[in-house]
Amino acid sequence: MAHSSTMADDILTCARSLIVAGGYDSFSYADIAAVVGIRKASIHHHFPAKADLVRTLVARYREDAQTGIAALERNVPDPVGQLDAYTGYWQACIADESAPFCVCALLATQIPVLPPEVALEVRAHFRSLSAWLASVLERGARQGSLRLDGTARAEAETFLATVHGAMLSARAYGDAGMFGLIVQPLMARLVISR
Repeated sequence: MAHSSTMADDILTCARSLIVAGGYDSFSYADIAAVVGIRKASIHHHFPAKADLVRTLVARYREDAQTGIAALERNVPDPVGQLDAYTGYWQACIADESAPFCVCALLATQIPVLPPEVALEVRAHFRSLSAWLASVLERGARQGSLRLDGTARAEAETFLATVHGAMLSARAYGDAGMFGLIVQPLMARLVISR
């Protein structure tokens, strides 16, 4: 779903960039007010508490991810192509630091200190993504294009952890190439040569 640009959208966009730069506790409403050019009271009007702001941000992120996955399903029917497109998207994002980073991956590292309503949204994102990956892997196995060593669900969790771990490793090392170094062997293991 496309979102029209509003003050709330500007606040959410700013909050996302601040979370990606430093995590949940790295920013305040004063930081957002300075960037967006509004008063803190205006932010409180839209989002009474920081937890409301970040919960809304993650809920919208989940919605946008689901929209992206639906488009991927429509445009790339082949399971191997879908996995390639998914990993390719993140590889491009990591290589181009101006592109978005997975805000849920970053917030997941902070689950113990997140407000419960934010943690709930982050967990829901991972459950949804894992379910989609399991369906892709299952279809690929049925079609004979993917080799699974375990259940589709277990392979989906491995795939998800590898991709998100690769994102974090690339960030930790300051080396975008680290992502491919980690993800390519996983893809080589899964894809049956034709």
